[in-house]
Amino acid sequence: MERVVITGMGVISPLGNDVATFWGNLIEGKSGISTIDRFDTTQHKTKIAGLVKNFDANTLLGRKEARRLDPFCHFAIAAAEQAWNQSGLDHQTIDSERFGVYVGSGIGGIETLINNMDSLRARGPRKVSPMLVPAIISNMAAAQISIKYQAMGPSMSPVTACSIGNTAIGEAFRLIRYGGADVMFAGGAESAITELSLASFENATALSTRNDEPARSSRPFDANRDGFVMAEGAGILILESLSHAVARNAPIFAEVIGYGASSDAYHMVASHPEGKGAYLAMKTALRDAALSPNEIDVISAHATSTEVGDRSETEAIKRLFGTEANQVPITANKSMTGHMLGAAGGVEAIALIKSIEAGIIPPTINQEQPDPSCDLDYVPNTAREAKLQIGLSNSFGFGGHNAVIVFKKFL
Repeated sequence: MERVVITGMGVISPLGNDVATFWGNLIEGKSGISTIDRFDTTQHKTKIAGLVKNFDANTLLGRKEARRLDPFCHFAIAAAEQAWNQSGLDHQTIDSERFGVYVGSGIGGIETLINNMDSLRARGPRKVSPMLVPAIISNMAAAQISIKYQAMGPSMSPVTACSIGNTAIGEAFRLIRYGGADVMFAGGAESAITELSLASFENATALSTRNDEPARSSRPFDANRDGFVMAEGAGILILESLSHAVARNAPIFAEVIGYGASSDAYHMVASHPEGKGAYLAMKTALRDAALSPNEIDVISAHATSTEVGDRSETEAIKRLFGTEANQVPITANKSMTGHMLGAAGGVEAIALIKSIEAGIIPPTINQEQPDPSCDLDYVPNTAREAKLQIGLSNSFGFGGHNAVIVFKKFL
């Protein structure tokens, strides 16, 4: 079996549009949540989100190409370009037939769909774009990255809701590990902050309505949380076999050593209250990595800032780690980024890799009044220096999809 390493990373997020800016803001405990300014929220109960700022798709792609693609593809392509540039890969030293792309999106091109529905109703069918279908389908981010970088190996778009990023990373890890590819792009992208999706989530009473205090609205594990905060962006990594990376003297940022996936088999949108699926995914990931729980130095929690979700993840961690559960530091990036949906897993994987590399655990901000049922060490409010070798990254999604990745410091 091949060892698998990370040689490139790219981020588009509410905390910055490159890895360095994102990481700097994360460890400083800054919030990326702000008032929505791209459409009128007068009739909405929720008026806040984690918006990507200062992003220019026209500069990235050219005006004509940018118009053909939905913003979730813009974000994915931008993050992939960062990862490619960081990796030092070039087409002279890579076998395109062993180079693939596993990049997904939970909701796909919803903005393009809404815009074309408005055109249809206002001006008739002739005004619907012939590029509507290819612009909205979720696989188009993977397709566009594949086309741009001539990646002719396996390409797919996993759709496992908010666990997409980890599913993509995990499946790419398996593919390389067993000799099916040398290099893979993997991660997720999302751009779903629209009037329609906002209305749906808020009518399900899933979103925070702390509109007057956006920076304090996302508060995982806090007793006064009132729902999650929608966010957008992309997190893309390059996974590579160690032998391929060493042969070209590539930069190596971390090693992927385990992957676990499971299903809650419980409910369409609610987490299993006892965290059974989350526990199973974590247990499977540790078994895959040939580790015991006491070898984990830090956990990057899914932690969306919902009551059921936060409590069930806490229960899952307690079940896996037993009496040692309160000894493992847990960080919740969504307290600062908001919930980036299909992009969350990729972005949080990058945050965990940076954390292991730097020996710094980002804080879980807005920890003001702990929920008595969430009584573990969530690294409250201030980043913490720590000796880190191995980290666990959790991602869970609607439908009960769970995916967990184990990262290790590369030695």
